[in-house]
Amino acid sequence: MSMRRAILLLVATAVAVGLSGCQSPAASDLFDVVILNGRVMDPETELDAVRNVGIRDGMIVTITEATISGADTIDARDHVVAPGFIDTHNHAAGNAWGAKVGLRDGVTTPMDLELGTLNVDAWYADRNGRWPVNYGAAASHEFHRMQVLDAMVMDGPKDGGDFGALRNASYEENDVPDWAVTRASLDQLNTMIGNIDEDLRQGALGIASTTGYMANGITTLELFNVQRAAANYGRVYASHVRLLGNNNPPTEATLGAFEQIANGVALSQPLLLSHNNNFGWWEVEEHLQRLREQGYNVWSEYYPYTCGSSTIGSEFIKPDAIGALGLDYTNMVDPRTGENMDRAIYDRIVAEDPAYIIILCIPAREEWLPMWLEVPHMTVAGDQMPPVDGEGNSLGWDDPYEAYVGHPRTAGTHAKTLRLAREHGVPLMHSIAQNSYWSAKHLGDAGLEAMQIRGRMQEGMVADITIFDPETVTDNATYVIGSNGLPSTGIPYVLVHGTVVVRESEIVEGVYPGQPIRYPVEQDGRWVPLEKQSYLEDLLAPVFTPDIGIGSR
Repeated sequence: MSMRRAILLLVATAVAVGLSGCQSPAASDLFDVVILNGRVMDPETELDAVRNVGIRDGMIVTITEATISGADTIDARDHVVAPGFIDTHNHAAGNAWGAKVGLRDGVTTPMDLELGTLNVDAWYADRNGRWPVNYGAAASHEFHRMQVLDAMVMDGPKDGGDFGALRNASYEENDVPDWAVTRASLDQLNTMIGNIDEDLRQGALGIASTTGYMANGITTLELFNVQRAAANYGRVYASHVRLLGNNNPPTEATLGAFEQIANGVALSQPLLLSHNNNFGWWEVEEHLQRLREQGYNVWSEYYPYTCGSSTIGSEFIKPDAIGALGLDYTNMVDPRTGENMDRAIYDRIVAEDPAYIIILCIPAREEWLPMWLEVPHMTVAGDQMPPVDGEGNSLGWDDPYEAYVGHPRTAGTHAKTLRLAREHGVPLMHSIAQNSYWSAKHLGDAGLEAMQIRGRMQEGMVADITIFDPETVTDNATYVIGSNGLPSTGIPYVLVHGTVVVRESEIVEGVYPGQPIRYPVEQDGRWVPLEKQSYLEDLLAPVFTPDIGIGSR
């Protein structure tokens, strides 16, 4: 029995007992939290009506027109009561400040399915019982490449908060970031994927790959077998695709997406294409839509900004590559000064600190952005960057929002999509699906039980809930220094697992209801190392002759 069915049965049993004539508890004891008079919206059932919501033990027990009461009452009049926002591409997910600013943006479940984490069991253990939001991550292809190809020792868990320091450290052995540019031998590939498989065995959500940053090092054989490693478990492969943003034949960005789509189809694999908001996105979306019509579990993401963010040493923005994006260094912004850069500034910073985070503006996105708001199954995922201050120091829970220096998408992604949808006349139900339901559906369809009971406003679902004012909800973070991390407004209440974590637009201190989003730990791994001879023999068909029949080679 799935977790979702078990919970629904439990709720039904409780209701039946209540109707059987047994003495009912006092009305004030029925529910831990009640949300009254709100416009309850559920993308799966298309419920859109004023209802009261009763919550007990972290679950939605009732959605009703009847009068209900509880220990804690929220008046949601003139507000939308929606499933808590789910963000599948969040490099700030493992940082307390990132969790805090995300809550102000309505995010109850931030996960990193693009860069991912390493040493999965320890990463989850670090957050157990002391995290304000739900937490989950995929196994990191990039970090496992570093460990093998750059001979980097990585004790303890690593995640998005570590990638800048690790990318810098990758130069120390031989002045070359082998993780990005070096092809793995068969033995190295087996070691790397064997290590990834161990993270999958420990319950990782799938495999995350920053393939676009490693385009020169990853062979097609490696990519197929990394995707195969996730497919062995029926789990998602999510990736920043090879050639991302390239608009010149014969290396167009779409080819990188089609490579991973073809692998995924061959492997019958759940597939997520990270931030498909660059050149050729329309072709990719057509392929994904057609594949979904045939039953494949495939989808994509976008974030609602015309500028992106990355580390300055990334291969695809080096002098011999940036032109293929239709850009130059005047499109690059230094977030610590707010000023546009040029080639001389680029050369100086990249030599000193190749992991320095920059902002890269892409004018073509100005035309595309309104379109993304309307694409079905194109989910909102902010690509939130690790929270740092003006000196590059990591921010902590108590640091003010004004201290953050970086891309405003870290603070404002989800509220911005709601604001833009309002301004462009996009149906609100569609925007809520982009922010919550479609991510939950696709991950749930990949067998992740924690997502089968989230992303929906229904009885029997987990009470991860975001309450917002549809007329005023807005982002406030901008590219201006001092406002990069300003929190969103118009989202006065957020609940995680039935616990109020944002009340009257203020973070509630000292509550840690976050739940692990994770597959069960398995006893044995599933990766079978590649052997050249047996691999090729498995591909060869038996030779047929009329005289001796089938079976001779």
